[in-house]
Amino acid sequence: MFKPIITFVGLLLALTATAVEAEPIVIKFSHVVAEDTPKGKGALLFKRLVEERLPGQVTVEVYPNSTLFGDNNELDALNNNEVQLLAPSLAKFEKYTKQVQVFDLPFLFDDLEAVNRFQKRAKGRQLLRSMEQENITGLAYWHNGMKQLSATKPLRMPTDAAGLAFRIQPSGVLESQFAQLGASTRKIPFGEAFGALQNGTVQGAENPWSNIYSKKMHTVQPYITETNHGVLDYMLVSNTRFWFGIPHRIRTELEGIIEEVTYEVNRAAEEANQADRERIRKAGTSEIIELTPEQREAWREAMRPVWKEFEPVIGADIIKAAQTVNRKQRH
Repeated sequence: MFKPIITFVGLLLALTATAVEAEPIVIKFSHVVAEDTPKGKGALLFKRLVEERLPGQVTVEVYPNSTLFGDNNELDALNNNEVQLLAPSLAKFEKYTKQVQVFDLPFLFDDLEAVNRFQKRAKGRQLLRSMEQENITGLAYWHNGMKQLSATKPLRMPTDAAGLAFRIQPSGVLESQFAQLGASTRKIPFGEAFGALQNGTVQGAENPWSNIYSKKMHTVQPYITETNHGVLDYMLVSNTRFWFGIPHRIRTELEGIIEEVTYEVNRAAEEANQADRERIRKAGTSEIIELTPEQREAWREAMRPVWKEFEPVIGADIIKAAQTVNRKQRH
């Protein structure tokens, strides 16, 4: 007598469960660059792979070129869960954790391979989790490139930079870096950097090859020293509560996709930097100065006081871990 009722209730529950399962998780991925950059392409690749492998379960909406949120408000939007994925430059996280300043410490890492080793090891992974009390979870490091020094005069030794003014992005480490050289700094937005170099407001800057070429800085900077003295990176981040609210099976699949996309983004960024270095060389407007091992060591020694100055906020353990990846490469 009760069987039809039980069957009907069971059917209702089954239909409700199916409806709930059918509701896909929406991930809004906002970024501030063009779609044809390594970061822009990475966002589109993430969307494609997610929708191929998790059809009907996860939908990704990509908003490039600050169309959803800009540099100034994207992290607040992430905290409010108005957006679920961002990839800001590491400098943007300074107010949440000072530890990420390790990547700005001048001449700490030998090269990009050393940076990669550090980011894959325990201390590098630890930095991704260092902002969770602020509801920010780091998922991966995406490269823009190693920084080079450009100027109106050749910079072969640390003393050569004395008296020059350099354009920087806001960073205590970068101010200290140039002060150590006897140089001054001006905080100038990236979009205005070319004009400041052209009109002489500043005489030098630090940028990856791709930035130098895309903004035509090589046309107003007769000398570029290949210093590889720091790294300009992005951190792919999500809202902590949102990310760990995703069912474990789906989150594991997303993490695997992020690993694949990160590899592609970083490969493309390095390829772009090497191609733009070659374009700058062929343009002939700038002399590219390559440091000898002895000259590079002189720069590193000149910069050690900056490491010491920031050790209390970054952590001696993190700085030591960064030095260790260099030593392993040398032996």
